[in-house]
Amino acid sequence: MGLTKTEVFTLSQNRIAELAKAFAHPARVAILQVLLERQACIGNDLVEELPLSQSTVSQHLKELKRIGLIKGEVDPPAICYCINEEVWKEAQGIFGNIFATYQPKCC
Repeated sequence: MGLTKTEVFTLSQNRIAELAKAFAHPARVAILQVLLERQACIGNDLVEELPLSQSTVSQHLKELKRIGLIKGEVDPPAICYCINEEVWKEAQGIFGNIFATYQPKCC
């Protein structure tokens, strides 16, 4: 297996790539959209909202939580997920700054 060479990039570049990974799969985008639309903690309802199995939804939730875009509380038997406002604002700032720096000058 080859090296990803993430260590040759800055912490900022690695964080941007990590946040971008959250949007790199349509299931994760759909999960984020449901959480944003509901603006409430939801858990098992996600499986009913999406055309995915429970295990697939769980894997995507795990990745979104690892990246930090969502947070979840376990209160058996339910798990409650919602947007992590702090990290969401971080992502808004990062991507907003990247897009704002573009000034068309070529081609």
